[in-house]
Amino acid sequence: MSNPKYIKQTKPFRVPTTDGKLIEEHFGNASTHTSAFSVAHMVAPPQWSEPHQTPEFDEITIVTRGKKLIEIDGEEVEVKAGETILIKAGTRIRYANPYDEETEYWSVCIPAFDFTKVNREEA
Repeated sequence: MSNPKYIKQTKPFRVPTTDGKLIEEHFGNASTHTSAFSVAHMVAPPQWSEPHQTPEFDEITIVTRGKKLIEIDGEEVEVKAGETILIKAGTRIRYANPYDEETEYWSVCIPAFDFTKVNREEA
């Protein structure tokens, strides 16, 4: 039985990936049909990266273990465990973990992550 005043997430939606990255959406379009925001837990393997993108949503990254390298409009910014970053919608970015250890982090997107609004470039 559910309570209309809260949602306790016990089974996040595991996003299928082909690059070894773990993505578990706790709240958002895929898991709870929430479009105002999304919250996802991620683990990026060593030497991981993805193509450049220009999302149509704000994204907050909270690094809990390791570090992440983010290229933001050509500037490289390293975000370490215990640090956070907010990247505004319409900014060209590229996320990577070029290091030899896993990077664990949480991502909050406002509005919710929507693959059709990521605007990912071809690799």
